[in-house]
Amino acid sequence: MSDTDEIERKRPNILVTGTPGTGKTVTASLIAEKSGLRHVNVGELIQQHKCYEGHDSTLDTHILDEEKLLDLMETIFQECAEENTGIVADYHSCELFPERWFDLVLVLRANTDVLFDRLTERGYNEKKRSENLEAEIMQVVLDEARESYALEIVQEVPSNTVEELESNAERCQVWVEQWVANNS
Repeated sequence: MSDTDEIERKRPNILVTGTPGTGKTVTASLIAEKSGLRHVNVGELIQQHKCYEGHDSTLDTHILDEEKLLDLMETIFQECAEENTGIVADYHSCELFPERWFDLVLVLRANTDVLFDRLTERGYNEKKRSENLEAEIMQVVLDEARESYALEIVQEVPSNTVEELESNAERCQVWVEQWVANNS
């Protein structure tokens, strides 16, 4: 979709990002449910459409084929715009997505003790868990979001408890309603 072909959107697009284990998928699902946006779990999309070029056995993860993923997502964004549906996407990285895709970037943050327990529960090996904890401590995803998007659309929110996840979703619902009112 080139800039000249872009359809004027009637609903916003939100990116929920953060270190693995911060609650992105749960938060994005809640936002989609409350706001009527389409939830796009980018990790699942990568798996379903095999948007990877190989496997990193050290970190026990796939090596992303960014071009294939972005082409696929471009189609999804176009379809949603044509259907007057907004998107709430969740992924642990944000720098690869075009800035024009999102109106709000929600960066979830979690305390390291909470994150450690969540990653352990997922069965992450020691190296993968340590790298993710270090990324959270060094606020890698937050810095990446601030470098990749306009500062006014990047929001850092806590994501340690169910109550915080629900509160974040409710705040997004209010934001979506205001965005729609401002852009109709």
